[in-house]
Amino acid sequence: MSVAFRREGDDEHKEPEFELPIPVGPNLVTEAGLALIAAKEAALKAAMAAETDADARKKLAREHRYWATQHATAQIAPAPQPGEAGIGSLVTVRRDGRTQRFRIVGHDEADPAAELLAFTAPLARAVMGAMAGELVDFGGRPESVEILSVD
Repeated sequence: MSVAFRREGDDEHKEPEFELPIPVGPNLVTEAGLALIAAKEAALKAAMAAETDADARKKLAREHRYWATQHATAQIAPAPQPGEAGIGSLVTVRRDGRTQRFRIVGHDEADPAAELLAFTAPLARAVMGAMAGELVDFGGRPESVEILSVD
């Protein structure tokens, strides 16, 4: 029989599953972000122990490796100077006539719908280091964002 008609198993035809991508750069977090990462890691570890299906356990293990890596590499960001926007700051800005409020956080804590922006998000990068009353460049437009307050 020709090897062209021989089939070793179903797994050889599946797409490979790659690891979940780790964000580039330092893993800076807030204290709340570190607690979130630790809780996710613990929940996944418990779920893996309770899971009886091998495929489901494999998927949980993949996700657990991501969170374990994030937990191991997490560094609590240094507090910014008083009044200066940085990781952990609650910032209120005005741009294009609209007022927007957000907290600058780490990657895993980010949730734009809940007003939590990762420190690598373009708007967060634009305001980091600025203080209330300053105008900063954003989106290729000079002085297009006014910092109203930093808490």
